[in-house]
Amino acid sequence: MINGPSRRAVLAGTLASLAAPSAAAPSAAAAAAPDGDLPSRPNIVVILADDLGWGEIGSNGQRLIDTPNLDRMAAEGVRFTTAYSGAPLCAPSRCALLTGLHAGHGTVRENPEGGPQHSLTDADLTFAELLQLSGYRTACIGKWGFGPEASGQASHPNMRGFDEFFGYIGHRHAHQYFPKYLWDNGAKVRLDGTSYAPHLFRKRAIEFIRQEGEGPFLLYFASTLPHSPSVIAGDAGPYEDMPWTGPNRRHAAQVARLDNDVAALLHALRGTGLAERTLVLFTSDNGPHRERGVTPELFDSNGPFRADKRDVYEGGIRVPLIAWSPGLRSRVVKQPVAAWDVLPTLADVAGVPAPAHLDGHSFRGLLTGDGAPRHDHLVWNRPDKAQAIRRGRWKAIRFAPNIAGAGPEGRIELYDLSTDPGEQRDLAAERPDLAGELLATLDASIGDDPRIAYGLKTEITGDEIVVTLHNGSAVPWNEVRLGIDGPRRARAHTVARVDPGMAISVGFPLPAARRGRVVARADFEAGGRSQLFRKPHRRTALTSDTVPDT
Repeated sequence: MINGPSRRAVLAGTLASLAAPSAAAPSAAAAAAPDGDLPSRPNIVVILADDLGWGEIGSNGQRLIDTPNLDRMAAEGVRFTTAYSGAPLCAPSRCALLTGLHAGHGTVRENPEGGPQHSLTDADLTFAELLQLSGYRTACIGKWGFGPEASGQASHPNMRGFDEFFGYIGHRHAHQYFPKYLWDNGAKVRLDGTSYAPHLFRKRAIEFIRQEGEGPFLLYFASTLPHSPSVIAGDAGPYEDMPWTGPNRRHAAQVARLDNDVAALLHALRGTGLAERTLVLFTSDNGPHRERGVTPELFDSNGPFRADKRDVYEGGIRVPLIAWSPGLRSRVVKQPVAAWDVLPTLADVAGVPAPAHLDGHSFRGLLTGDGAPRHDHLVWNRPDKAQAIRRGRWKAIRFAPNIAGAGPEGRIELYDLSTDPGEQRDLAAERPDLAGELLATLDASIGDDPRIAYGLKTEITGDEIVVTLHNGSAVPWNEVRLGIDGPRRARAHTVARVDPGMAISVGFPLPAARRGRVVARADFEAGGRSQLFRKPHRRTALTSDTVPDT
């Protein structure tokens, strides 16, 4: 059922109104930036589509659905042909994107599947926390995808580095395109069920871009489009009369709407004069879905690849990835990268020491043409279902017993992606030695979270606030000065060096009457760059009603 306007003019009008200010109109300043590099500490916009297949945008071969804005973004920027999601489905993929760990190490390794929504923890350092520490204003708008649906708990976006949050907390709630409520930071905002959530998200994201504030910003725009159900505001616009089923017409309209949301954000960046100092990344959380009547074969949604969402074949994990900034030169990158490379890349771009023991590598050099380290191997892990590993041109897949047609012993498959990207010729019987070698590497890649504590922590003990700085990076932090801001500035404490894996703690007198905002700070040098970390002390967590994740 479609709630709200029912005329195709609603969608068609949206498409027309955004056509002029889309990504298609590069400014003179952008055209005059020939250096092929990124500005220092740019604004960062990460746009995550929900269940958008590799082949559902024109720059990757889509012919039935028009995506002119994404296509222009790809033509002007850097298009990755071999980009992978963190998992073939939502929650573990988002965990990999946010934390830099693949699903063999990450906190969230599977979707809830009828059970409770999985959660991030205080041990999870997200890219938002990292950039927030270094002075970025941060916002998450759209679908968070981790429970529980309550504020004041460790998995809430506000607790994981986002100054501002507006959207869905839980996975299942995000299936409601005309919701009865959304979360605005720690509070539920009641709605009447007639507001189309993607419209609200776009509006809020543009407001965030237009806010005046000190320092750069990070916007994580996690769209729910084009996830099932295929619901739009109005009818399917230019696709309404296509000879397809209703779900397929509306799915095409959802992808078109997503394309125009991207255009609206780029237009807002240009309109505020921020585009020159902004890096935009666009990708998807997994391959295309085939739910509630949508048939990805019609659109060739997975391109030349096999299978779709939930599968560890290429069609379930190969996703679009586009990087855009006016200073970047247009290029196509074939080197494989993965969602868990995003956190170290953003750290590199922002000039912040990256956490140690991540699974990801920075691909900044691929944006600028300088090159970047290659992964020895990439890993995907669906516990008790299926696992996959890619090393060079070879990919091995292992299905658990009685999964995906496997017998009681399970099944192992092996493919040469250089000659068989569609994974049609299983070579496991011909090369059992290679298959075994790859699976041994896969097994060694799955285990406990390897990270160490990183950043600033605060704790009130008696009349003191204790500030602790953890060096969770791979390089020493030198000339470290710890202190606090607030109503009464405390004298800083200095140490010469904090080595990787080490921490220092210093107690400071609490501000008078324990009132006012208390902010811990650490000044230091790392890798030849001066760093300033700041973190407000959270006296009490905001609370609100807990909502069942339905």
